[in-house]
Amino acid sequence: MWLQSAPFVWRFDLFTVENPRIFAVLDNYAAFMDVPLGRHSLTMLPHLRMGSEVHMKYNGPKVRLSRKLGFAITPKARKIMDRKPHAPGQHGNSRRRPKLSDYAKQLIEKQKLRVQYNVHERQMTNYMAKASRLTGNTGDLLVQLLESRLDSVVMRCGFARTIYAARQYVRHGHILVNGKKVDIPSYAVQPNDVIVVKEKSRKLECFQEAIRSSVPPPYLEVSKADFSAKFLYLPPREEVPIVCEVPLVIEYYSR
Repeated sequence: MWLQSAPFVWRFDLFTVENPRIFAVLDNYAAFMDVPLGRHSLTMLPHLRMGSEVHMKYNGPKVRLSRKLGFAITPKARKIMDRKPHAPGQHGNSRRRPKLSDYAKQLIEKQKLRVQYNVHERQMTNYMAKASRLTGNTGDLLVQLLESRLDSVVMRCGFARTIYAARQYVRHGHILVNGKKVDIPSYAVQPNDVIVVKEKSRKLECFQEAIRSSVPPPYLEVSKADFSAKFLYLPPREEVPIVCEVPLVIEYYSR
C-alpha cells in the first residue's frame, strides 16, 4: 500500500494493511491530512473502504486538534485552551508565526468546518457538490445540509455535549425520528421532523447532564421534560453556531 503526500511517498508492507486497527489509523490520518490512500488499499479490506461509515469519525486527540485550529471542539478542550491558547508543539507559543498563503487559509477553514461536523473528506465533497447543484447561496446551502444531519441536530438539541457523543448515541440506537429508530448519523432531518431520545435511555447520566446545560438555537423547539425536539426549518447561516469562514471553504472546493 502506498500513502502519497507530495513530495514524499511512504510504503507500508502488506501485513500492515491486513491489520484492521493499523489500517484504520492510516485511513483516519489520510482523511484528516487530505492525503489519498493508494488505489490498492480500498480492495484489500472491503469492510474498511474509505467512505464507509466505519471511518467517518475522527479518533485522534481532540485537544491538540482544537489548539491547532484555534477553537474548542469539546468542553475538555475549552478548559485546557484557557491555559494554553497557543498552538501545540515545541514552537506553538512562538511569536513568529509564518504568514499563511491564500490556499492555506482556505484549507484551514475547510478543516474547521469538517471537524465541527465530524465528517469524512469524501462526505464533504459530496455535500459541496449537492449544494452547488441547488438554487441559492452555495455557502448557506452547504451549512444547511451539514446542519440537518441527525448527529448535528442531536447535539444542537442538547441531547449530547459534543458531535462525537451525538454520533455515538445515534449509532447505538438511542435516538428516534418521528417515532422510528434511526442509527445513521448522516440521516438528513427534514423540517417538522421530531427527534426524541428513547424512553429507556433518558435516565442515563450522559443525557441528563447534557440536557441541563443545553441552549438550543432558534430553529429547534426543544422540550427538556420529555427529551424531544422539533426541527422547525432549515436555518440561515447567521443562526448556525459554527466557527468558520464559509466563503473560503467554497473557494477551496472551487479550485
